[in-house]
Amino acid sequence: MMSSMSEPAFQRARSAAAKQAREQAILEAAHALGRRHGVRDVTLTDIAAAVGMHKSALLRYFETREQIFLALTADGWRQWSADLCGDLAGRARATPAEVAEAVTGTLAARPMFCDLLAQAPLNLERNVSIESVRSFKLVTLGEVERIGRELRRLLGLTESQAFDTIATATSMAGALWQMATPGPRVRELYLSDPRLGHALVEVEPRLTRVLTAYLTGLGTEAPPAG
Repeated sequence: MMSSMSEPAFQRARSAAAKQAREQAILEAAHALGRRHGVRDVTLTDIAAAVGMHKSALLRYFETREQIFLALTADGWRQWSADLCGDLAGRARATPAEVAEAVTGTLAARPMFCDLLAQAPLNLERNVSIESVRSFKLVTLGEVERIGRELRRLLGLTESQAFDTIATATSMAGALWQMATPGPRVRELYLSDPRLGHALVEVEPRLTRVLTAYLTGLGTEAPPAG
């Protein structure tokens, strides 16, 4: 548990607006804790303490800690997609390398989202209701389709190629972020032994190289100008 702060008196939200405000406060607290400590180390008790309520009261708003972080993952997809599509939409033409740089740059700028991308299939989707999973997947699907349209426009990808590109980028971003952020003791080990230095990776350059090679290997090229 991250904090043992005393919990101030909690007033249950009585209106829809108050309930929404309380849910937003919970999400913001979870985001701050996750970014500071890593998602897997944040407990429901930590989140409850950060917003000044008992864990049992928090469960009136979210069924589990996993549901809280799954909601943050959905928000992360929306924000990343908006940023990336805004970048890509401003380009009349782009090379595979330029698209790879845009994708990886917008992912690397969101370390918390990269952490959530790794955690979602591992555990966040496994301790929530089926309806929570359905809602999350529909959000993800919508954003994948939105990004995919820009990839098809710029590089002439097929629908399946665009889907695979996004899946490759997001899954690798999650995995590489975990590799780039070992615990303090493990990091110290890597730094102390030159033979282990390769274990400390930088997310953006590694992902850019992989994604550039992948897109180049597809033999993609921009469609003729209309």
